Amino acid sequence: MTKSELINMLVKSGKLEKKQTKLFLESLTDVITKEIKKGGEVPLTGLGKFKVSRRKARMGRNPQTGEAIEIPAKKVVKFSVAKTLKETISPAGKKIAKKVRRKR
Repeated sequence: MTKSELINMLVKSGKLEKKQTKLFLESLTDVITKEIKKGGEVPLTGLGKFKVSRRKARMGRNPQTGEAIEIPAKKVVKFSVAKTLKETISPAGKKIAKKVRRKR
């Protein structure tokens, strides 16, 4: 789905006009970006949570040459999906995960 398709779907299902919906999405993106830059978290109830995660420096390999390279430490943005959304998509997901863990 593209941004335009998302805006059109929100316009059809809501009470906002296209201009208002576009402005809302842009504002939401700005708020999330500013909060993430500060190192905070942004929870969206029923959807999930944006947060910053720190990755340690590590050794990796160049896939073309096989040469060992050092990958520097960095911060990355992660999105954790809400439990209710996971269960909506795959209600039996918990049972499957437990079976896989037991086999290992």
